[in-house]
Amino acid sequence: MRNYGLSFISNEDLYNHTKDTVEKYRFQVDLAKFNKNLIDPIKLTFDSKVYGRDMQSVIESEIVRQMDKSNTNHIGYFHQNIFNHIGNNWSVPANGYDIVNLNGQYYVEMKNKHNTMNSSSSQKTYIRMQNTLLNNPNATCMLVEVITRNSQDIVWNISLDGIPVSNKNIRRISIDKFYELVTGERTGFKELCEQLPKVIEDIVNDIELDAKSNTVFAELKQISPNLLKSLYLLSFEKYEGFGDFNV
Repeated sequence: MRNYGLSFISNEDLYNHTKDTVEKYRFQVDLAKFNKNLIDPIKLTFDSKVYGRDMQSVIESEIVRQMDKSNTNHIGYFHQNIFNHIGNNWSVPANGYDIVNLNGQYYVEMKNKHNTMNSSSSQKTYIRMQNTLLNNPNATCMLVEVITRNSQDIVWNISLDGIPVSNKNIRRISIDKFYELVTGERTGFKELCEQLPKVIEDIVNDIELDAKSNTVFAELKQISPNLLKSLYLLSFEKYEGFGDFNV
């Protein structure tokens, strides 16, 4: 195995954790997965007509969008669960906070992007952290953001029911500062990012990826040769009047 030269994680742990993430990547989509959250044929109709695209290319874009969303979740898995292998006394529990310090000193919620939490979600997370501090006032609760505008370790200021609140033990921290806290190395996250392309390349060369073909189009054409009609029947077949739907 190649020596990736990171002092805070072994070559084996880095390779195997990254391999777990690669193997979660989504390649194949069938009609059941495509329609898992119910396709909106009206939205796809607008996309087709407004952008002047044929229905097949619109469906292909929707397949790619779904796969990308799924793969983005897997990157969240990578960022969170790597802390099962980094640092002393850190753990990724099955429930509750994303990452905790086993000494009860730190409680971490991790987000991939700084703008992925809406106001309601932010307030809910903050209140949860306040409750944690009621039971453990010496702890520090942290919102760790992988992609944010600045390298930072700041007090998380928020508004609850229109009232500004803050607590020095509830913080917003960029991922580089969190790596520094956990590993003791100021540039630890940068060093990981430098090695990551090499690790992924090694894994892709070592394993056989599950590059099965998508079956969405074949299954849609079993419903109707007209792809647009198939989409409407897929979503609205049980609605009034759609038994003889025509487009």
